[in-house]
Amino acid sequence: MKNTVLSEHHQALGAKMVPFAGFNMPVQYSGINDEHQTVRTGVGVFDVSHMGEFILKGEKALDLIQKISSNDVSKLYDGKVQYAYIPNETGGIVDDFLTYRIDEQTYFLVVNASNIDKDWDWISRYNSYGVEMKNISDQTALFAVQGPKAAEALQSLTDIELAPMEYYTFKKGTFAGVDNVLVSATGYTGAGGFEIYVANEDAQKVWDAIFEAGAAFGIKPIGLGARDTLRLEMGFCLYGNDIDDQTSPLAAGLGWVTKFTKDFVNSENLKAEKERGVTQKLVGFEMIDRGIPRHDYEILDADGKTIGRVTSGTQSPTLKKSIGLGYVDTAFAKEGTEIFISIRNQAIKAVVRKPPFVK
Repeated sequence: MKNTVLSEHHQALGAKMVPFAGFNMPVQYSGINDEHQTVRTGVGVFDVSHMGEFILKGEKALDLIQKISSNDVSKLYDGKVQYAYIPNETGGIVDDFLTYRIDEQTYFLVVNASNIDKDWDWISRYNSYGVEMKNISDQTALFAVQGPKAAEALQSLTDIELAPMEYYTFKKGTFAGVDNVLVSATGYTGAGGFEIYVANEDAQKVWDAIFEAGAAFGIKPIGLGARDTLRLEMGFCLYGNDIDDQTSPLAAGLGWVTKFTKDFVNSENLKAEKERGVTQKLVGFEMIDRGIPRHDYEILDADGKTIGRVTSGTQSPTLKKSIGLGYVDTAFAKEGTEIFISIRNQAIKAVVRKPPFVK
């Protein structure tokens, strides 16, 4: 089990630690509901230093990323971020990831913690372009400062103008007295905020500065438990739950980041699948009757026939009702369709809803 640079600090703060993606991670501090509401209404900090970071550099860096990415990376400009997935050769997804364009020949990729080695090997396999690749995952700390008060809480720490930053952009500047810090506005909570990328040796200094500056705004540390409930309220996918090596990206609703204007790994087969149409779709749903849907629970029609399975589910702290994501046969994917979740051998009523569940 790997530790992040601040693992001991989180334990000292009273965090409950759990294994996640091969790392010892804080799942909660004060409690999931309290932490969830802190992010929705104020400001909280996630230590997500387990995430992976690669630098790809060289004249052909764009060509390599275009090959492995589903999205059109040529649309990026300096300071812009793009969401995409890495398709495999059999119709599934290696990972979903972010591409940051530093300059014309330098790109910064952020990948899921559980897939760092897999993604590195996959990209390396397609690197016939002589692109210089550097895996800086073990040297990089990442703090996600999320919530409507994030810009106000952090502004005193940096020369970067935070409030005007557009969604899916980034800047580099001084932060908490540390030079060349990358600050982005991507987010996984729907509550707004920023990601702070720093070298491990500066992590404690930056973490402490964030909490000192944010004290007047009620800032709190937030664990992975609330990260999951927050992302589910937005309908955001989690790799390993909602998408994986066997999942069709088109069934998962990722057609919007699948650009057939260029050639990429498995693009011809995915194009043919799009023309044929998918047999299942990933949908959001709300529980009508009482019960919490869990990963891999069966989804049924009114006659009790299995039409799909749950991929993620939770009790929404904001809505005070259970919500989930799951794959269903396309005939049942329309919003408002009544479905049933098999919970302890009982068919519990639900209805298909288009995320985000919380506007």
